[in-house]
Amino acid sequence: MADDTRTLEPVHSGAGPAYKDGNVMRWLAAYTLSILGDSIYFMALGWAANRIAGPAEVGLIVASGAVPRALLMLGGGVIADRFGPRRVVISSDAVRFAVIAAAAATLALTPGHVWLLITVALVFGAVDAVFMPAVGALPPKISTPDQLVRIQGMRALAVRGGNTMGPPLAGFAMGTAGPAAAFALAAVLFGVSLLLLLTVRLRTDERPPETDEPTRETSARRDLVEGLVFVRRHRLIGPLVLAAALSELGFAGPLNIGFVFLTSERGWGAAGMGWIVAGFGAGAAVSALVLTVLGRLPRAGYVLIATTLVTSACIALFPVVPELGPTVAVASLAGLMGGIAGGLAHALIQTATDPAYLGRVTAVTSLTALGLAPLTFPAFGALVSYGGVATAFLAGGVLSAIGMIVCLASPAVRKAELA
Repeated sequence: MADDTRTLEPVHSGAGPAYKDGNVMRWLAAYTLSILGDSIYFMALGWAANRIAGPAEVGLIVASGAVPRALLMLGGGVIADRFGPRRVVISSDAVRFAVIAAAAATLALTPGHVWLLITVALVFGAVDAVFMPAVGALPPKISTPDQLVRIQGMRALAVRGGNTMGPPLAGFAMGTAGPAAAFALAAVLFGVSLLLLLTVRLRTDERPPETDEPTRETSARRDLVEGLVFVRRHRLIGPLVLAAALSELGFAGPLNIGFVFLTSERGWGAAGMGWIVAGFGAGAAVSALVLTVLGRLPRAGYVLIATTLVTSACIALFPVVPELGPTVAVASLAGLMGGIAGGLAHALIQTATDPAYLGRVTAVTSLTALGLAPLTFPAFGALVSYGGVATAFLAGGVLSAIGMIVCLASPAVRKAELA
């Protein structure tokens, strides 16, 4: 199993907080630019599709990239572990830059075609399936375990900032020179991200141990099975991955489409939905700041259980709150508690994961949010149709609460601490 042994240099992570570590900050800057580029790319893809295709084809183009991302995500984790996350993240980011730059040039010179946009979406989704497990597996290899909570908080801030700034920047670029300009802007961001990733170095203690035994050759399929078995059998990681998946699936429907139904039923309109989403975003941003500043929380396992419980209760209570103001407050609380729970879960998982499995474990956790969560949207919509908004939100809250029960039933999770 190869790793980035030629990139190992003395990296003095752990001498202070992660936000004072230049190596970590270069990774964070690269990750932030990547998130920003992703946001601009998706906006540009939808806009370009709308200019040349009908509504059904637009939906097909935008959704087509999700298919290879979901199907190949676990394989991307195997690749990250086989060849080393740094090498894989640099290679895949280079391909993303090349694909989007080529798309920008093509759209600037031609009117664009449906087949072209579908091809771009499919290729980008496939490369994303490799990039995301690799970039997510890097933090334990560039810093020390005591800084992982801070890094998760910083990562959450990057996601929040990138997703907030991306749409206005995409709109400005498209308003200035059309979708080609937005694709070009995304390509530039991916290019700068790539240059920053080239400067990120692994810790010296990440060098694989020297041995006289020959390297055991394994198939990709066997590596994948071994990774899944590792997750299932680990007394801490297994329950945490399952709990995080249940919580994500329970919250995905209410957050992404549930607020549309709720605000429509209450007559609050688009402005009301905007306030609710803004409240959730503010709470999530505060949670990221809390994790970044504190660096760790005592009795992390019990804090994770408690925050997941509060988040689950908030989901179920949304339809019960009669006024817009209190609903925004509940959304803020859900964002705060959910952000803390998610950050702690990721930090605990990465701290406990054997370095040889980091890519595969990261792929499993990423698959839930990016591949499986969207599948709950039709089920949530059906619940709204047949049982009403309150029933659908209650089901989401219950599913999230089951994740909390999984944690509560696990002694390893209850006793979990972060260094």
